[in-house]
Amino acid sequence: MNVVDSSGWLEYFADGPNATFFAPPIENVRRLIVPSITLYEVFKNTFRQRGESDALLAIAAMNQGRVVDLNESLALSAARISLEHKLPMADSMVLATARAFSATLWTQDTDFRGLSSVRLTEKGSSGLPDAKRNS
Repeated sequence: MNVVDSSGWLEYFADGPNATFFAPPIENVRRLIVPSITLYEVFKNTFRQRGESDALLAIAAMNQGRVVDLNESLALSAARISLEHKLPMADSMVLATARAFSATLWTQDTDFRGLSSVRLTEKGSSGLPDAKRNS
């Protein structure tokens, strides 16, 4: 299973330098878990940059995966993760969701550096051979 954080979705939709890094987990919708917080972040950023129509198209693409709402169990797990790893709220929710589904988290957010089950690529790289794998 795979979870792509908001930075990965935004990179993919913008066809940025790391879009090819994020394409495999995003396009494999059968194994794609989408934390609801990423819907919020992607919609907000896309709406601000490109308008509501493009933002709704992005959400439609994200809805091809399995959207997971924040529930009590995930909220408490996210709080523990936030305290343990000093992660911001949204990052901890994304990681808690990934861990709940034994999924790999795909990101270009260095806040996740060194954490298990995280595939990290540096912002602005090609996302190809030099991508980092933490496990």
